[in-house]
Amino acid sequence: QVRLVESGGGLVQAGGSLSLSCSASGRVFVTNGMGWFRQAPGKEREFVASVSWNGRSTLYADSVKGRFTIDRDHAKSTVYLQMSSLTPEDAAVYYCAARWGSGEPSSRTDDYMYWGEGAQVTVSS
Repeated sequence: QVRLVESGGGLVQAGGSLSLSCSASGRVFVTNGMGWFRQAPGKEREFVASVSWNGRSTLYADSVKGRFTIDRDHAKSTVYLQMSSLTPEDAAVYYCAARWGSGEPSSRTDDYMYWGEGAQVTVSS
């Protein structure tokens, strides 16, 4: 059974930094692409970042390029999202997601089969 558990969310001041972690159980982590998405109140879920199975290829939404970094640690079956220079527009529930059957990164929500419960990120101005 696949389970994704996010951690590390919280409250941060604008301009600050925050890191999210996503721990994956089951076989999903080893060979599949992983991603982060976010959803703010009243808005649709949107892509944030994605990483290939081996960590060598990444994708980022234009809105977070240069500020966010996605990475993964196979020894810990964990994918990370390092966020810096946060603005109130980054406030949302952040979701970890895992693909199944593809090791490539993807920005498409439909390409992901497994989802975590989400972690709240709040940015104060």
